[in-house]
Formats: sequence, C-alpha cells, structure tokens
Amino acid sequence: MLSIYKKELKTYFYSPLAYVLSGIFVLVFGIYFLSQTMPKVGHGIAQIVFGGHLFFASFWLVMLIPILTMRVFAEERKNGTEVLLMTSPVSVPQIVIGKFLAAFTVFLTMTALTAIFPIIISINGELIISNALSSYLGFILLGASFVAFGLFTSSITESQIIAAVLGTVTLFFILLIDQLKSFVSGILLEIINQLSLYEHYKQFVQSVISLKDIVFFVSLTGMFLILVIIVIEKRRWSQG
Repeated sequence: MLSIYKKELKTYFYSPLAYVLSGIFVLVFGIYFLSQTMPKVGHGIAQIVFGGHLFFASFWLVMLIPILTMRVFAEERKNGTEVLLMTSPVSVPQIVIGKFLAAFTVFLTMTALTAIFPIIISINGELIISNALSSYLGFILLGASFVAFGLFTSSITESQIIAAVLGTVTLFFILLIDQLKSFVSGILLEIINQLSLYEHYKQFVQSVISLKDIVFFVSLTGMFLILVIIVIEKRRWSQG
C-alpha cells in the first residue's frame, strides 16, 4: 500500500495538476477573503465569519475534487496499465486505499495553504480558534467523502473527462437536493436533513462537533471506497 501511495503522490506532484488545482483553490479563497472577510476585520465581526468562509469554499470542491481524482483509475484503464496493477501482489483494498490516501494528501495540502487566512484574522485578535478548528475538521471530513466519491467515478469509466463530469454533476445534484429543504416539511425534511452532506457539515461550521456527524462522513467515505473495491475486484476476476 505504501508503494502505491508514494507512486500516486509522485504522479500528482510531478505533473501540473496538483499545483494548478491548489493555485485555483487558494486564489478563489483569497479573493473571497479579501472582498468579504477582510473588510469585517477590526469591526468585531470577522471572528464569527471564518467558518462561513470555509463553508463557501466547500462549494468549489464540487468541481475541483472530481478533476483531482478523474485520472486515478480511468487513466490506467485507457493506457492498458491497469492489467499490470491488477496482477501485482498488492491486494485490491491496498491499491484503493493507497490511491485514496495520495489524492487525500493533495487535498490536505490545498487545505493547509489556506491556513494563512485565519492567521491574518488572529493577528487582529478576532479569531475564535475553536470555531476555526471545528470548521476545518468538517471541511476535511467533507473533502474525504468527495475524494472517495471521485475515486468511485474514476473506477467505472476509462474516460477522465466522463469521470470528472460525472463526479461534478452528481455532487452538484446533491447540493441542489440540499436546497430543496425550503420547499418541504415534516418527514421528508427530516430525511433530507439526515442525508444532506451540507447539513452535517454545517454543524461543524457552527462549532458543534458531534460524533453522529463524524460517523456520517467516515461511513460515507468508507462506503464509496468499498464500492471502488467491489468494482475493481469484479474487473480483476473478469480479466483473470
């Protein structure tokens, strides 16, 4: 698994992809910070808006994460190198977890680059550290589930473009479902709240760290990784 992880990580950082995506993410994050958050610094408001800033940034993950993960399995299928990987002594779960950890490491690197912004707020003495930490925890858990889903879309096609589009459209659809809450009530509203990624993530932004929300994201991430393992195992047996 470690060899798969190292190989995938080198692939990311030896190509422009990781740098371009990180640059776009930090650029958009910075523009929004300068235009929406910085004007509030010094007015006693910035301390409560950084969690909302991360919440806004999470919407960009809908587009960036599928692009980050689109090549993980699709490229190997297209190039015909998947056969070599499937016949290696490394087990399928190790392959999947190694690739997941590599993509997740790139995501964590992107996230770490934004740490300069809460530092800027704290210099002015207005950062609520507990809120920033809980918001980052939720952001990372949400990102992990997105990365796992991106691996799943990459595993079911040999086209990187289809994998990226499928991932983006599906995550965007999930986002739209969350917006339907204002039009429903009763049991249907409760069901949407229980299944909504952003409803669970919102709890972290509001400084509420609940075991239920952590288990939700960990379970969702694990479910998608299991689906990837099933897809790859099925293809491995069909080739063998």
